[in-house]
Formats: sequence, structure tokens, C-alpha cells
Amino acid sequence: MVSARAPGAGPYTGAMRIHHLYTDDGGESHFGNIEVEWVNEGPGGKFSRRLPATGIIFRQVQPDYDLDWHPAPRRQYIINLDAGVEITASDGESRIIAAGEVILVEDTTGKGHLSKAVDGKLRHCIFVPIE
Repeated sequence: MVSARAPGAGPYTGAMRIHHLYTDDGGESHFGNIEVEWVNEGPGGKFSRRLPATGIIFRQVQPDYDLDWHPAPRRQYIINLDAGVEITASDGESRIIAAGEVILVEDTTGKGHLSKAVDGKLRHCIFVPIE
């Protein structure tokens, strides 16, 4: 994952953060963060443990994308390749998931979330289902 960093932001710590959207017992969706744990390091860099996945889906999203409340269709990672998306959880928190960032969506029940294109850009992303 590539995170956007402001100039002069200080040394890079090497932490990789994944946004996490989940549903609580009351059906409300919330954001959290997952920090990737490194389990191996070698000449090719640091590696996490192998995570389960059941496929890969490529998606192109129009620049005027603005989807009303909806739950995620399945548990999946979404990796934005070239543009961001604004996601609003039902608790009111909004986040922009930028190009190069990853989100794990697990709000498959309840009210779900809002999704909206940012900056009027066509977006290419990859879905990696985990069920």
C-alpha cells in the first residue's frame, strides 16, 4: 500500500494501515484501523502473513458515482488504484480512501454506508473477496 504523505512529514515508520468498515451489534457501521503485522523480512522487503482470499474483481467507477445507503455485498478488501472514494459510515464519520489505499469492508448487515466519487475522477479499483 502506498500512503500519501505530506512533504516534511518526518521519517517513514514503515507501518501499513488498512481502513476498516464494520457493523456493530446495533446495525450501525463504524470505521476502525488495522495495522498490518510484519512476520518476515528479507531482501525483497517486509511481508505479512498470507491472508485468505477467494478471487479478484476489477472495477471501473464513473466520476459522478454517488451511491445511497447500502451494505457491502460481501466481506472484501478494496484497493483504490488511481482515484479516491469518500465513504460515510452510518455513525456519521466520513473518510476519503485515497488512491493507493486499502479498505476492508465488513458492514454486510445493517444500514451500511454511503459511497461517493471524489474530485470527479474515474476510479479503477480491485475487490478481493475474503469469503
